This record gives sequence, structure tokens and C-alpha cells, in this order.
Amino acid sequence: MARVIFVTGSLPHGGAERHAIALMNRLAQRGHQCHAVCIKNSGDKLDCLRLHDGGSVRCLDAARYLDLRAVADFAALISAIGPSLVLAANPYALMYSSLARRRSGVRVPLVVTFHTNRLLSAKEWLQMLFYRPFFWSADCLVFVCAKQMRYWLRRGVFSRRNEMIYNGVDTEAFCDEWSSVERQALRRALGFSDTDYVIGISALLRPEKNHVQLVEAIAMLRKRGIPARALMIGDGQMRGAIAALACSLDVAGDVVITGLQRDVRPYVTACDCMALCSVTETFSLAAIEAMAMGKPVVHSDVGGAAEMIVPGRNGFLFPVGDTKAFADKLAILASRAVCKRMGQDAHATAATLFSETTMVDRYDRMLLEVCCGCRPNSA
Repeated sequence: MARVIFVTGSLPHGGAERHAIALMNRLAQRGHQCHAVCIKNSGDKLDCLRLHDGGSVRCLDAARYLDLRAVADFAALISAIGPSLVLAANPYALMYSSLARRRSGVRVPLVVTFHTNRLLSAKEWLQMLFYRPFFWSADCLVFVCAKQMRYWLRRGVFSRRNEMIYNGVDTEAFCDEWSSVERQALRRALGFSDTDYVIGISALLRPEKNHVQLVEAIAMLRKRGIPARALMIGDGQMRGAIAALACSLDVAGDVVITGLQRDVRPYVTACDCMALCSVTETFSLAAIEAMAMGKPVVHSDVGGAAEMIVPGRNGFLFPVGDTKAFADKLAILASRAVCKRMGQDAHATAATLFSETTMVDRYDRMLLEVCCGCRPNSA
């Protein structure tokens, strides 16, 4: 049994945080002792943790970007727990983990999972220059897709050991278990008829998720006579801009925003297909969840999208920002027969390659190998 401290910046809605929660819960089920550390806030996700006996949760309540008091508290926690390994999610958590490990004097292996594909601003690039030495000093760096791994290795972001482990989802939980009658009831409750072509998107309404492109595609499809409507599962800062654009394109009644949902599955069930039009994405959990539920995905060709989607088989790819190409691919899936066939292939792909069990098997093996290579003991 290993004792593992998982470190995240926070535990709100977000792919990296959901990934960390899934790993903690699954490894705890397998008998490992798991401890969760949040640097800034624990959000509303604590009730999702299932750490079993011996596990613990600590929020450091950092008051600023680099809070030396929080680093000292973390170092004391490392000394008290005596972990076999510390696993940090993304560079910010890695920085705190590295500094706390050094201050604690405990020689414990440090692993970091990296969920970023590309940096969008000069500020982010400057931060990465600062973070790189922390990556170099880690014992293992885990990328979440092959394209991301190639991109960052070429740019000097690496560790003593570099791994690629695909994100995975719980394919038993994410399955379409609703009957046709229940699905029709879900659609009616959302204001959709059985003849509507409902295109879903499950993502926070943030600029990089590019929801406005789906609004533009809906307008294009309706001009072609396709009864397309959008179901946006989530909420965020772009809600006002999305609503304004829908009004200006005369499709306000065809764009439904659900707000944040703890369980997205009923909403995905209500859709015919799912879309992601992000300008940047690494390896989308939302896309894998949709595929597991038998929904073909139309995805912008970013990050590792081409590693999960085989165009014409389980979904489609389109060039980033090309709304006409996006609408053209969505138009193909307006055929119920095509959509159903590709949805079946999508489910098979998710079950075979991107299940949570497969992901956790890889992490379990890797973490034990890292622990055996560098067992913790006091300096």
C-alpha cells in the first residue's frame, strides 16, 4: 500500500480537478492511503471524495499566489504523513509541492500531471519559464496525450521520467441507460421536440471554449432548413455574450443554457450529438464522457482530439475557427441513422481505450514503480 498526497490548486469545476478526484477515489478503493491537499479553496467538490479510512483532506487557504505560510503548513503535513509519493496536478500545485518537499526535509518522490496543451498569453509563457525548473526536478511528469507530450518536450518541459497516460472516464457511470420514453421526457422538459436536432456542448462558458461558434453554426444550419438547436450544459462569464449573439442571429429560442449541473448525464442523453469548438484543449474529459454515452463528437482539431476521434467513424474534426466546416460536419449528423451508427462506434472507442479503469491501472503501476525507485525517508 502506498501513501499518496494529491495536490491541486483548488477543487472547483475543471478537468484537472475531476481527474485528480477520480484518481484519488479509485486508488483509495484499491487500498492505497490517499490524502487531498488544496492550495486555495476546496470549492464544492469535497463530497465527491471517497478516501476511506486513513485518508484526509486539507485546504492550505493560501492568501496569495505564493504564500510562504501555506508552504510551511504543507511541509509540516508532509512530515506528519510521511507519504510514499506526492502527486501534483499542474504547475501551480507542482510549485507548492516542490517548495514544501524541500522545506520538510523528507525525501519523497514527486510526480506531476500536466493538463495544458498550449499557452495563450505572454503572461502564461513567462510563468512557464518560471515553472520549468520545478518540472526538471520532479521524479515523473505525466502528459495526457501524445501530441501534448511531443509539443512540450520540444519546448524543454520534461522531468527525470516522462509518461503519457490518456484521461479516462467511468464508462459504467457514463452510459446511456435512459429509455426512449425517458429521453423524450427529458427533451420536452428542456423545450425540445422529438424532431429537433439537438447539439450539446458540456463546458464552462469561458472564452477559450468558444461557445459563440456553436451559436453561429446553429444559425447556418437553420438557414439550410435543418432544425438544429443547441444545449449548452454549463455556465460562466460568456453567458451574456452568447445570449446577445443568439439574439442578433435570430436564434435566441434555439440556444438553451442549463447553468452548472452536478450531473451532466441526463442532459447529454437529451442530445443527438455533442460538440466542442475550443480554441485550445488538451484531451477533453467531456468529449470522452459523451462518447461513452454513445454520442458522436464534432471537435475542433486541437490537442489530442485526433487521438480519440476517427473522422467519419465516431465523430468529426474541423479546423479551429472554421465555422462553415463545423456546420458542414454537424449537418452530416443530422441524419438519425448516421448519428446512431457513429454513436455506437464512439461508445466502443471510449470503452476500449479511455475507460477510467484503464487509466487507473496505468497510474497504479507507474506510481508503484516511482515509489520503488525512490522510497521516502528523512533526509
